[in-house]
Amino acid sequence: MKERQIIKGTPPKAPKPKDRTDQMSFLEHLEELRWRLIKGMVGVVIGVIGAFIFSDFIIDTLLLGPTRASFFMYDIIRVDAIDLTLQSRKLPGQFFTYWGMLFISGFIIGSPLFFYQIWAFIAPALEKQERWKTILTAFFITFFFGMGIAFGYLILVPFALQFFANFNISDSGLVRNDFDINAYFSSLAMWVVSCGVIFQVPVLSYGLSKAGFLTPSFLRNYRKHAIILCLVMAAFLTPPDPISQILIAIPLTILYELAIGVSAIAVRQRNKELSKAFGEH
Repeated sequence: MKERQIIKGTPPKAPKPKDRTDQMSFLEHLEELRWRLIKGMVGVVIGVIGAFIFSDFIIDTLLLGPTRASFFMYDIIRVDAIDLTLQSRKLPGQFFTYWGMLFISGFIIGSPLFFYQIWAFIAPALEKQERWKTILTAFFITFFFGMGIAFGYLILVPFALQFFANFNISDSGLVRNDFDINAYFSSLAMWVVSCGVIFQVPVLSYGLSKAGFLTPSFLRNYRKHAIILCLVMAAFLTPPDPISQILIAIPLTILYELAIGVSAIAVRQRNKELSKAFGEH
């Protein structure tokens, strides 16, 4: 009489249907990545062509707009603005600046297609739930980065430009503020991109809290230090008047408070996942 074998535990699950990527070799993956990158670069090239077509608007209105006293934000933030004088101190200065700005603008315009191709290469390896998490993460990173770019361009740049344009080491009038065009565009890009990075604080708070490296109680304990740091940054980035400093410090403080709330949500999610995982075992 044959003994019956008793299988303990849960019965094995049926294997999931394999997608096309499961049957691809390493070289085939590299080949697909190469074509994805080529398609993404096509989007960047299209963006550069579009930037070239609308170059007058991009350069004259967007990039050079803050140098004019008639820039619309100066009336909103109530700054007594003056026109800035830009100079090209090198022979090919304007030529390289022109094409450099067009390529940067073209990459920004064509970046959605480029990043979509990267996502299309990664997506087949992710579970459905992981795909949605990745999409939400990418959305919030893009959203806060865009908010930072807008804040830097509309708030920080006008204050900073007028502060440096009106600053004089002597009242004799012997020193005139004429700015180099390359220095202007470099400073503009640095201020705007820096704000985009600073506005990633809530996203960074969520990631560190989800990984267990940060807690909302830690952020609350250092709230006073953070507010002082925001005021110091506002004083450094703006002219020496309280109104402009407050306009810069308030968004930075709101970002910190938002980071505390995001950290609390991430910690609750982490604790729930840990309790569920240990409960299963």
